[in-house]
Amino acid sequence: MKYKVSIFLMLFCIAQQGKAQYFYNDTYYNNALIFEAGISVGSMNSLTDVGGRIGKGKGGVKDYNIKNTTASGSVFFSAFYKNFFALRLEATMGSVQANDSTIKNAKLNGGSIGRYNRNLSFRSPIDEISVTAEFHPIGFFNLSNEEGDAPVFSPYIIGGIGFFHFNPQAKLNSQWVDLQPLHTEGEGFAEYPNSHVYKLNQVNVPVGIGVKYELSAKFNLRMEYITRLLSTDYLDDVHGTYIDPAVFSKYLSGTQLTDALILNNRGRTDALSNETTAHPNGIRGNPHNNDSYFTFSFKIAYVFGRELINSSTKSQRRQQASPRFF
Repeated sequence: MKYKVSIFLMLFCIAQQGKAQYFYNDTYYNNALIFEAGISVGSMNSLTDVGGRIGKGKGGVKDYNIKNTTASGSVFFSAFYKNFFALRLEATMGSVQANDSTIKNAKLNGGSIGRYNRNLSFRSPIDEISVTAEFHPIGFFNLSNEEGDAPVFSPYIIGGIGFFHFNPQAKLNSQWVDLQPLHTEGEGFAEYPNSHVYKLNQVNVPVGIGVKYELSAKFNLRMEYITRLLSTDYLDDVHGTYIDPAVFSKYLSGTQLTDALILNNRGRTDALSNETTAHPNGIRGNPHNNDSYFTFSFKIAYVFGRELINSSTKSQRRQQASPRFF
């Protein structure tokens, strides 16, 4: 019983805090809890086994290739508490792509000649919904110019959990072909028991940084970078090794069989034997690092919960305002 009473008292205190007023500036005040709804536009890119930069494959941003950048966008709704903590629900749409052929001058750099001769490519739509939390240290430590005022600039960190759909495809004869049903690396085949069929709907972990700028009491702008940590290495349908092409006919037929035989191995025909791994059990991807994708975006939000006040009453309201923290 005492636990139920404690939980009730905690929820009651939070509710009361939500009703408290905190001044935004001389003209508007906040409730402790305000809301934002907005949109964003920006760019999306990925780090996968395909493409990358010249030289031996590197981890993280060292393998970032700006040529693979595509457009992205989102809509979001957030609840913002006392200028320092927010919860956000966001739907993001975009796509990722990469192509081994973008590794120029590979002949001059032995570290990337294998990827260049591998000659794989892909694209994938990305549809994501996420719930994230923001922490704004300036608001938390009360570093704004005047007690209770919202900071004009507010850098923050962000993290949470997301659910996303992807579907890697490759272009063949001017048509985009879904790669997952082709089992290009023997996923699910009895001959390759360690290669499992991957799901096209998965969980991710978005983490990033941003900065918010108050345009007015009703609008704010944000600039934000978020990367998604994934538990899959199949964003590009490339993970481990080439399989024996003779196995495909045991599981596939018709168009799927034809497409699988072509898209499993698209190695350049003029490649020297010591400059390619395109043969059964040869290296096709790096199974030790999962893929990731990331966005850089500009956001604009409309703010609900700030109300116009009579400036002559501001000093009186400040004396009545509750402390910022519990």
